[in-house]
Amino acid sequence: MKDIPEGKKIVLFDGVCNFCNASVRFILKRDKKDQFRFASLQSDLGEKLTKERGINTDEIDSIILIDPGNAYYIKSTAALEIAKGLSGLYPMLGIFLYLPEGFRNTVYDFVAENRYKWFGKSETCPFPTPEEKSKFLDV
Repeated sequence: MKDIPEGKKIVLFDGVCNFCNASVRFILKRDKKDQFRFASLQSDLGEKLTKERGINTDEIDSIILIDPGNAYYIKSTAALEIAKGLSGLYPMLGIFLYLPEGFRNTVYDFVAENRYKWFGKSETCPFPTPEEKSKFLDV
């Protein structure tokens, strides 16, 4: 396990979810400002970070964004906060933060509850490429 770098946002994701792993690859390609680091929820670091913040991973098991310090975002808010940090037009998705969180999370929860059925599940978290390895805190 690597040290947590100062000033970086940490994306905790479901390491066995194919959709989540594809989302991480999507973020990696568009993180032109080198803001994000990654760890799976199932890793020792993922468990440590969620416990420190009192996050119940039985209820939140798909994506969590931890800002430098102790602030964190879950569900749709995490996804939209991540989008705000990407290159291209993706930051414009931040406008959806003005929608009620309950509405956004209803849509988010529907996708999260069906992600294994629609996209499948891996036995293990895919190993990052050598170029990506420095971005992962749990390898």
